[in-house]
Amino acid sequence: MTAWDEWEPYAAVLLAGGRSSRLDGIDKSGIELGGRTMLAWALDAVVDAMEVVVVGDQVITERPVTFVREDPRFGGPVAALLTGVDALLRPRAYVGVVAVDMPFLRPRTLSRLREAAFGRDGAVLVGPDGCRQLAMVLSADRLAEVRPDHEGQHNMPLHKLLADLELVEVPSEGDEHRDIDTWTDLKNL
Repeated sequence: MTAWDEWEPYAAVLLAGGRSSRLDGIDKSGIELGGRTMLAWALDAVVDAMEVVVVGDQVITERPVTFVREDPRFGGPVAALLTGVDALLRPRAYVGVVAVDMPFLRPRTLSRLREAAFGRDGAVLVGPDGCRQLAMVLSADRLAEVRPDHEGQHNMPLHKLLADLELVEVPSEGDEHRDIDTWTDLKNL
């Protein structure tokens, strides 16, 4: 038996807030692809998480989740991530973090990220262009160590929060890395 087999299940934070300014303010989580919302696709990707917090407006879901709004509202991905982590009812060793606008993530994606993160600060999905994506698994302890105070979270770039963490880069398979930021992105799916 490997250490991975003995590893405690993870919690997940789905980032579904934000202004969606490049999509004319449309709530990304409600956009439908293949008859399902992007939130439903994101929830499928973290199906094996023991607890899920969605940072965004509350909607009806097929799965029980906790909804919260980032503090401060529209404070950016760091504020959303940390608000989501704070809303977890039961702390876990690792937290999966997924942007709701990545409809091609699958449970296998999170499994690969979890495996790469085990015993480390975390792991992040990397697209074919070498860019890090907003799909990662982070050590809860290490995240707590680099966490800024509440005022420092507002509009802090995510890369700055993660700068002191050694994240294993996990190459994307297929379209896992694709996200929907613009109407052109959506049209080109």
